[in-house]
Amino acid sequence: MRTSTTLAVYTAGLVAVFGAALGVGAAIGSPTDMSTTSHSTESHSSSGSHSTHQSMPGVNAAAPAGLEISARGYTLDEIRAPGRAAEPGTLSFRILDADNAPVRHFDTLHEKKLHLIVVRSDTSQFRHVHPALADDGTWSIDWAWPTAGTYRVFADFAPTDGNQLTLGRNVDVAGELEPAPLPLQSTASTVDGYTVTLHGDLSVAGGPLTLSVARDGAPVTDLDPYLGAYGHLVALRTGDLAYLHVHPEGEPGDGVTAAGPDISFHAQAPSEGTYRLFLDFQHRGVVHTAEFTVPATTTAPSEKHDGGH
Repeated sequence: MRTSTTLAVYTAGLVAVFGAALGVGAAIGSPTDMSTTSHSTESHSSSGSHSTHQSMPGVNAAAPAGLEISARGYTLDEIRAPGRAAEPGTLSFRILDADNAPVRHFDTLHEKKLHLIVVRSDTSQFRHVHPALADDGTWSIDWAWPTAGTYRVFADFAPTDGNQLTLGRNVDVAGELEPAPLPLQSTASTVDGYTVTLHGDLSVAGGPLTLSVARDGAPVTDLDPYLGAYGHLVALRTGDLAYLHVHPEGEPGDGVTAAGPDISFHAQAPSEGTYRLFLDFQHRGVVHTAEFTVPATTTAPSEKHDGGH
């Protein structure tokens, strides 16, 4: 039987389990820099199409994203949000430049100027949302934390005339908390009456991953375009929440990419370990999120998908 605990007890447990990798910040917006390592980026055009991964000169291409508050002259400023679970309010923040001035101009990446990923440290809660940008450079969105706990807030963006990068901060949310165990490893996920099956293996070497969507046992072949694609995949390394945001091969309307049931990706894990995968897809106007727990290996085993993806 799981026993509810207070946030104070849970936070102490996080320090013991995650140590410096996760850290524990202030109740609203941790100022702790989670890493001093730069990371590689994936370049995107303003139309939403993507090109191959590229590394900045002198940057360790293997270093993961999302572990830094500041990188390449940009900083994810303090996160302002409700302090307790289930308390309605606004989540807001700014991206600051090297002169500590708010950035006001961003390129469009998959139909949005910023993607905000919010995940609880045990990965039991996940949201992918898109706040609005005010003229003064403040991003904001109506917000209520679903549960208490420590959350990582990732901002995935590209300043105009800059490079795409992902910055992250911790936020501690007060209230009664029930720690959630890591879900068992599985290649199938059921959500809202849909079954999503994962084919392929996540690896450090990189390789194809195909996710197949079915409903009531029948393949779904009429997925809706969502943010310029038929699906979006986020991978998070358990423990430190190293971040990998992958977009699928092809795009709606290109004359080649089918609207399901398969959504194909090329993914490369930053290291071996256990990862949580979150697939956002849209069908009949509703967005659904399928979740997986998978291991990442050093080399990519041979594909097991009979469809040849």
